[in-house]
Amino acid sequence: MFFFAFVSNAQPADCIFKSPQFTIHFGTGNVRDPNSNDLSSYRRVPGSCPPDGFYAFASYTSGCFNDDWHTLTEDHTAGDAGGNMLLVNAAPFGGVFLRMPVTGLKSNTLYEVGLWVMNLCRPTKKCPSLLLPNLNIRLETPEGKIVANIVTGDLPRVQEPQWTQHRAWFTTPASASTLILVMRDNAPGGCGNDFALDDITFRECVKQITQVTATPKKTTPPVKLPATKKPAPKKTTTPPKKEVPVTEVIKGKADTTSKTVSVVKQSPKIFPSAPLVLKTRENVLARKIETKASEIKIELYDNGEVDGDTISIYHNNTLIRSHMRLSKNPISITIGVNPSQPHHEIIMVAENLGSIPPNTSVMIINTAGNRYEVFISSSEQKNAKVVFDLKK
Repeated sequence: MFFFAFVSNAQPADCIFKSPQFTIHFGTGNVRDPNSNDLSSYRRVPGSCPPDGFYAFASYTSGCFNDDWHTLTEDHTAGDAGGNMLLVNAAPFGGVFLRMPVTGLKSNTLYEVGLWVMNLCRPTKKCPSLLLPNLNIRLETPEGKIVANIVTGDLPRVQEPQWTQHRAWFTTPASASTLILVMRDNAPGGCGNDFALDDITFRECVKQITQVTATPKKTTPPVKLPATKKPAPKKTTTPPKKEVPVTEVIKGKADTTSKTVSVVKQSPKIFPSAPLVLKTRENVLARKIETKASEIKIELYDNGEVDGDTISIYHNNTLIRSHMRLSKNPISITIGVNPSQPHHEIIMVAENLGSIPPNTSVMIINTAGNRYEVFISSSEQKNAKVVFDLKK
């Protein structure tokens, strides 16, 4: 049974991500194990309720461990009746639960890797201590060099089943034709550390191709004067004024009607429509930073006592982190400010206020040559926004 669903639709634009080149969705029924070799900490079992240190490929869960797990009637993949997801019950000391080769990617090309995960454990009082999945997803060359790295942070237990997506950008090496996908659970096994995973996608980023279209120059026919032996004195015939055509400016096209070419500033990229939580809450500007073209590293920590605050993070109206728990360990984000992407908006949304309201955090920002500390406060009425602009 194949795990890859190939898509060939191309949508060239200014470095936007195409539809997934392929998706690892774990097939249907009794599939072949994608793990390339035996794992030291995990083993595969049949069924839909694997015990500690085991994993399974199943299309549902039902009544697992006295209903400690969520009951799922389907996997994450839309429209695949009976489709599988990967169910993992953490091993006592954590470890690698998936290792498989990835082929078919273009060399020296920018891609996005993404996947959907869920904490399977319901928030019950049966667990004496709170253990949460904390996953590390890496793409490596066969020699072990890390190409892409995702750290999910703690995956919280929630009342209703909820899939969240985690993504990272990476550039494939010029020489390696095969990469190795390695997934590890950093947390030890026990009550609370069980999770589901599905739909690992790889999307290619395509840069804009600027097209120049010449507009035909309009000519006005000469005005013919009536034949006469002698022109009437003091009476002149003025040709009608030429009407200047109104030209619609389309992004990516240049008007070449005149000999002098004007440089038109490119319009900023249009963001996706804002989700409801950004429309219904006030988005308070916490800091605006101008920087030269560079890669910016952002780290978020709980400010003060760790009291269970959780946040979601939106980048240009797109959800990039969901229900992340603030702690002394950073939630890390990297963005690139450059001429093709000069404007970035990072918005922190409070999902809960912890035991000590409001939801507070400190953001450490490292740009080219500068370091900033921004103190963030968000609530159920207000989000916090940090804006990055390319310095002119």
